[in-house]
Amino acid sequence: MSKADDAKSLIQQAFEKALVAQQPLARKNVERLRRVHPDDTPQELIRRLNRYYLTGITTSGGASGAAGIVPGAGIPTALADIMLFTEASVLYTLSLAEVHGTHPEDLERRKLLVLTVLLGDGAIRALDKAVGRTGPYWARRIVSAIPMSAINRANKVLGPRFITKYGTQQGVLVLSKQVPLGIGAALGAGGNHVLGRLTIKSARVIFGEPPTSWDGDAPRGHASFDTDTEDSTP
Repeated sequence: MSKADDAKSLIQQAFEKALVAQQPLARKNVERLRRVHPDDTPQELIRRLNRYYLTGITTSGGASGAAGIVPGAGIPTALADIMLFTEASVLYTLSLAEVHGTHPEDLERRKLLVLTVLLGDGAIRALDKAVGRTGPYWARRIVSAIPMSAINRANKVLGPRFITKYGTQQGVLVLSKQVPLGIGAALGAGGNHVLGRLTIKSARVIFGEPPTSWDGDAPRGHASFDTDTEDSTP
């Protein structure tokens, strides 16, 4: 098996493990944040999640890029980076699901929800084709409305796309981050930050507007999405 195949296998394993391990952590994460910030509305808590997510993946990306100066260490550090990015992204997406009152207990539905957020427009087009109809706010439909046969078909298509997209963009499959220390750190942090902002933007489209309150009975607002995430970051 080639190094690229090894990398793909490790990324796939990290993703599958995160889907299981991060589900209870996401619930506890939201519960803790609500205790610490009892006056936060759902929208305000989502903004906190956005900030924490971006800070975490940017920091890990910088550390990985800096480590890439070690001869022969580029592939391992890049792999470590994408694994950390994957775990953080799964936790972020499942935490958003908790805030929205969308609880994907079934593993395959949880997988499709996360893949759709991470792959964005390409995943939406694949869902449109697999399900045979279009519509906004895929998160709730993925969890409660789409037949399992369509869920499985979509996961078979989107799973390999995730491995290719993030493995390639993070440098796991095509390069080894063998660059000077300062440049490597900047590339690692900057790359993760860009991917993180794209993930936040995609999540807003997939989930729609959050509830207006925590009582569970308040109507959901109608989403109006722009292309900037300024209101989602500090």
